[in-house]
Amino acid sequence: MSADSRDAGPSDGDPTDQSARAIAAAEELGLAYSVTRHGRVRSLEEAAAARGIEPRALVKTLVVRVSDGDYRFVMVPGDREFSWPRLRTLLGVNRVSMPDAGTAKAVTGYERGTITPLGSTTPWPVVMDVEITGPISIGGGGHGVGITVDADALAEAVGATRAEISEAPA
Repeated sequence: MSADSRDAGPSDGDPTDQSARAIAAAEELGLAYSVTRHGRVRSLEEAAAARGIEPRALVKTLVVRVSDGDYRFVMVPGDREFSWPRLRTLLGVNRVSMPDAGTAKAVTGYERGTITPLGSTTPWPVVMDVEITGPISIGGGGHGVGITVDADALAEAVGATRAEISEAPA
């Protein structure tokens, strides 16, 4: 467990920065981690460059609605696209949807672009793509905040289901 030297507290005084909660959850789970704060970015590629990693190591975390009151965290590598059909098949459902921004925040405690299973207000089940391996950077609960962890350690700590739920971009 560690904090990166660039971790000087909430970035830019952003009142929506919930990174302290995400970092505390990483601590509680016993994860070895580092934190990078780089401020807001406009794209996944810009975020990866700011964190000094390849886009595939920057993992996108989405929250999806399975049914009323039932959500999942879905994690896919930054260089791949999320596959709705593969997720529906995995979950054995005909429909999965993306909640609006307000609902996503209400069910996770995080704004879109900052969502992480670490420290979520509700510990929804996690589905992690099998392509996610090695050291990865995930959302850290605030815009421009990344938490770097080992993919396998994270999957074990959060009880993630590993499955093929992404595909190469068209």
